[in-house]
Amino acid sequence: MWKERLMELIGEENVIVKDSAIDRLSKDFYWYSPILFEELKDKVADCAVVPKTIDELTKIIRFAVKNRVPLTPRGAGTGNYGQGIPLNGGIILDLTKLNQIVQINEKDVRVQAGVKLGLLEKTLRKEGKELRIYPSTFMKSTVGGFLCGGSGGIGSIRWGNLWDGNVLEVTILTVEEKPQLLTIKDEEVLDYIHNYGTTGILVEAVLPIESRTEWSQYIMSFDTFHEAVMFSDELSRDEAITKRLVSVCEWPIPSHFQQLKKYLVEDKSIVMLEITEDAEGRMKELSEKYGGEQSFYIPASKYHKGLKVSDFTWNHATLWAHKHGENMTYLQARFDTEKVLEQMRRIREVFGYEVQFHFEYIKIEGNVTPTSLPVVIYKSKERLYEIIEFFEEVGVTVNNPHTYLLGFGGYNLRMEKITSLKEKNDPYDLLNRGKIPKEVNVKLAK
Repeated sequence: MWKERLMELIGEENVIVKDSAIDRLSKDFYWYSPILFEELKDKVADCAVVPKTIDELTKIIRFAVKNRVPLTPRGAGTGNYGQGIPLNGGIILDLTKLNQIVQINEKDVRVQAGVKLGLLEKTLRKEGKELRIYPSTFMKSTVGGFLCGGSGGIGSIRWGNLWDGNVLEVTILTVEEKPQLLTIKDEEVLDYIHNYGTTGILVEAVLPIESRTEWSQYIMSFDTFHEAVMFSDELSRDEAITKRLVSVCEWPIPSHFQQLKKYLVEDKSIVMLEITEDAEGRMKELSEKYGGEQSFYIPASKYHKGLKVSDFTWNHATLWAHKHGENMTYLQARFDTEKVLEQMRRIREVFGYEVQFHFEYIKIEGNVTPTSLPVVIYKSKERLYEIIEFFEEVGVTVNNPHTYLLGFGGYNLRMEKITSLKEKNDPYDLLNRGKIPKEVNVKLAK
């Protein structure tokens, strides 16, 4: 049995085989999707290892190649699409002990893959710096997990997504008889991010950083979601206001935000903001224009101390709805900047509050864009795909979060290049096996 041989190689104490631990390490937040829950709930690895050095990781890779054992790299497991769930057993590579902040420079930081983004942001701010972007799960999520499974988050309204110059360099370990350390820079980096770790094991990265900014946090309330969206749209395009977060949730989504209930007004939609202190006056002028009122405020002096507005944005909004609502799931969508109100109107006419709107404003190639994470009351797989088809019919692009297949979950991934790199860097298809579709250009079966 290969597990016994692995224990002989690296020590019995270094191979995790306890059922409860293996089950935990084999799962991520796939249960956001009732479809993925049914497909992946029984998938588990045979064992897990937690390498502390590149040399230890290399030894494990050599063993896996020799014995043809599947490998699934893992960070903190905060992904939503089953990216880190092993489909074919094998070994979970828990990379959280590769957690060194290697070097902080004037304009960038070099870190190992297992560094938690929350710790990194805290460390940088002590040095007068900060990250450009990070997910709402940043207190738990790791650099490697975010780069391989994420896309954007807090800061994307200013800096865009990962592929908008927000990853400068990655170091990849190939899965071969003689694993190679590859340094990837410039345009080639795009083939190694948001690829579910299928083309090599990301062990180190260089990220751009900026000077520390003092961010104030606000929740502004509006009588209608349309007014909240119009305010957010104008604020997002106002370059006089420096911002890190513009997040809009229509009621009843905020009704699930337990820690904010005493601050929020029944039936009012909200906009959650992180802006500079000096932008408060201009922000409130715009808010009054659309009938908005301040419901909550955290001064810049308490930024990242205790309760954070970002705890209720991006897919954290979905998490709160899932925990405190009934049969809640979500979609990932991109509305047309010129037709967003009309698209919303048509969706509401057909589906009512079965679809509840949630927007995150970001920049794509420098253009302000209302991306969306609408909360959906789940009735059946067939009904969910009816909703997806109607979104597409009215011109809303949907990135389907209910599949573990890379490429079908969204984003304009370079699937042909990724497939080619997979064959080169992982010739025995051991790394996160099953996540790349066999036919790159086929339509996902419903």
